[in-house]
Amino acid sequence: MLSIWERPEPQPRAVPVPLSREKIAATAIRLADAHGLDGLSLRKIAKELGVGPMRLYDYVINKAELLDLMVDVVYARIAEVGQRPGWRDTVLAIAHATRAAALDHEWFSDVLGGRPHLGPHALAVGEATAAALNQAPSVRDIDDLQRAVGALNAFIIGAVRREVTERRTARSTGTDEVAFQASLGPYLTRMLNTGRYPTVARLVIDGAHLNAEETFTHNLTTVLDGITGQPRT
Repeated sequence: MLSIWERPEPQPRAVPVPLSREKIAATAIRLADAHGLDGLSLRKIAKELGVGPMRLYDYVINKAELLDLMVDVVYARIAEVGQRPGWRDTVLAIAHATRAAALDHEWFSDVLGGRPHLGPHALAVGEATAAALNQAPSVRDIDDLQRAVGALNAFIIGAVRREVTERRTARSTGTDEVAFQASLGPYLTRMLNTGRYPTVARLVIDGAHLNAEETFTHNLTTVLDGITGQPRT
């Protein structure tokens, strides 16, 4: 069977509620933003659109295809950053756009890190990222490029998932990260005063306490510095 990206959309019909894949995906994204992916179903989308569920199957054959459409809409936003004058600026722009998209659509972080996304906009982002990294000074062959892409993706996925998880935890518990740390402050102070954890103590007491965006930028810069460094022998 052809993928959804190769199958043409059904011809428009004279019906009270016209449909398109774009309209279905936009509605699905709105519902997922509000309720997450677990509560998403073709039946709920059809109800939101005011049509019978069977009409949606003319456009998507299952929830997996629906998710493909939704994900590629988000990648379309990331792809808008385009190519920048230098490879590093391009990678920075794509990484920050990915983080921003995941914070606006928290469910997007849930689908990162699994099988690759192959929609046209996802492929465009992948091409722009790989093409930029291919210009990094220490990327000399395909093996270097694969490692660079893997390291960058691992950082972005881990960073955005951690940030989204913290936001969800804050909402579900009613306690943000600062309040959580304050509640454990006396215990942590007693443990650090034992002298058994001197390096952890340095991190807690002397380490810089950056906000989420500053942390992302700082750590992303560290990853890119590593990519541009000389390989170890």
